[in-house]
Amino acid sequence: MNALEKCEVLVIGTGIIGVMTALYLQNAGKTVTLLERGEIARGASAGNAGILAFPEIIPIPAPGVMKKAPRWLIDPLGPLSVPPAYALKIAPWLWQFWKASSPRRFQHGLNVQIAMMRLAASEMQTVAVMPELAHHISNTGTLDLYDTRASFDAARRDWDEKERAGVTFSRVGRAEIEQLQPGLAPRFQHAMFTPGGLQVADPYEFTRAIADLVIARGATLRKGEAVRVETVGESTIVSLKTGEKIDADKVVIACGAWSKTLAASLGNIVPLETERGYNTTLPAGSFDLTRQLYFNDHAFVVTPLSSGIRVGGAVELGGLDLPPNFRRSEALLKKASQFLPGLKTEGGKQWMGFRPSMPDCLPVIGPSRASNTVIYAFGHGHLGLTQSAATGRLVTELVSGTATSISVDPFRASRFG
Repeated sequence: MNALEKCEVLVIGTGIIGVMTALYLQNAGKTVTLLERGEIARGASAGNAGILAFPEIIPIPAPGVMKKAPRWLIDPLGPLSVPPAYALKIAPWLWQFWKASSPRRFQHGLNVQIAMMRLAASEMQTVAVMPELAHHISNTGTLDLYDTRASFDAARRDWDEKERAGVTFSRVGRAEIEQLQPGLAPRFQHAMFTPGGLQVADPYEFTRAIADLVIARGATLRKGEAVRVETVGESTIVSLKTGEKIDADKVVIACGAWSKTLAASLGNIVPLETERGYNTTLPAGSFDLTRQLYFNDHAFVVTPLSSGIRVGGAVELGGLDLPPNFRRSEALLKKASQFLPGLKTEGGKQWMGFRPSMPDCLPVIGPSRASNTVIYAFGHGHLGLTQSAATGRLVTELVSGTATSISVDPFRASRFG
């Protein structure tokens, strides 16, 4: 029988949440082991748009959102789709999503996101000045574009909430839109410009750079797939698919869409679902894109990366096992070519990844039901990159047993009963 491996803090998952948490743990003097079943940063962290979306405080489950759902769901290539083969399985999650859209719970979610985003922006500033990481982040500014005056006016309430939260932006018309981003189709006459919009040059390279940094500082990278976590007396035992076991003083579960099974092994049944995100990354030079573009009426973005132009977005609730439907990527690219008439659409690389999402669009951060020695850090949906530094701060405070920078009670795993 192999000797039981031992470590101080085991972080399961090397996506942006896992490696950022490892960085914060090291800064607090902890010795870290990273456990990864595949490749570092090759999950959802590789395929996001690279946007540090601190102004995105508005919860997706908003009052009235379910009235729009039937129209979305009948369009297999629309902003929200559920493959027929997955419809029954997703029903409990959609029920919780609907409950989260009540006025009271929407306001609660908004207040929580405001606090989380303030912490996220502050903590990312400390990361962004680190010499090893500073060159990955730049200020490009963000254009939120609307098809019509009516859709622009309909979004005014959300912008009012952002203004109350301290977000700086300005309304711009066609002439300013053309100055801020030449080459947009004439249909776009109404937009909001957020001058402080931050962009990661390439989300994979950024996540990989953090992983390389923590490993260079002494973290151990352990290959293997965790299948069960259990607390035995004073020990926390992580069982691997190979039959090997790791005994850790503390365990952080940060493996995104794969966290649900591990949480269940500790007694937490969480309604974690998988949003399958699609994008196409076009070669550098495909368009002279100077900043992040949100096409709000179509639920997708176009962003400038060091590797090219990324076109992606929308939501497909389809779990981990169904085959990809790259017609979604093609539909987004077709729209992008209409909205950016000079866009060269040849030579793109398609991608599909799994966003780990909770129905109230708040992550799970906090101790497990079984023991305070196991800390959850998953379920960030679209905001993993954005909230990674804040999550690293909160998890490190929980591991260290100190007061948290903001209350983690709204993020508890048991909040759904």
